[in-house]
Amino acid sequence: MAHTAPRTLIRTQERAALRSRRQGRRHPLVATLMALPLAALLLLVFDGWETVATQASSVGVMLGR
Repeated sequence: MAHTAPRTLIRTQERAALRSRRQGRRHPLVATLMALPLAALLLLVFDGWETVATQASSVGVMLGR
């Protein structure tokens, strides 16, 4: 029981290091795949391609593409 504190400290440091490695930019394809279901839902809720196209165009301009 007396040796559990050092192991806990090591595990905590390992988790922190793993978390810091995971933070970063997402691949554009992954981001697109995450956004597609929401886009489909918005398409159904707001009835039309025109609204979705307008919003997508606005986002594209904002991102500089």
